[in-house]
Amino acid sequence: MRLEQVHTTPDPYVPYLLSQAIKAGGIVYVSGQAGVSGDGKIVGNGDFDKQADQAFRNLERALTAGGSSLAKVIKVTIFLTSMSNFSKIVELRRKWFTAPYPADTIVEVSALYSPEAMVEIEAVAITADDAA
Repeated sequence: MRLEQVHTTPDPYVPYLLSQAIKAGGIVYVSGQAGVSGDGKIVGNGDFDKQADQAFRNLERALTAGGSSLAKVIKVTIFLTSMSNFSKIVELRRKWFTAPYPADTIVEVSALYSPEAMVEIEAVAITADDAA
């Protein structure tokens, strides 16, 4: 099986020596997407809503670059620094995903890669050419 690195421009993952996503065998595996802007800085410091919206935008961008889309996501894992934002994530799932909704795991963690980061979303999706 051939592994293909997925790139976005700009790619805020380059300094961390990891791939934005990897495409293999008709599947796109997307690294955790946080609420960062193109320059790699957290948006809305202390504002969960802004960070979560940006994280979903970044997820969509990485999926598109990998030949997939939000409609083809089969599994997401969402990391929160506080479960007090759980109900907001449910609303965001309604906004960004459609039925059948992807399988999901939501986990509270004590910290993410940056002290300012409040949410991170990773996903597994089928590629557009494998959707049939």
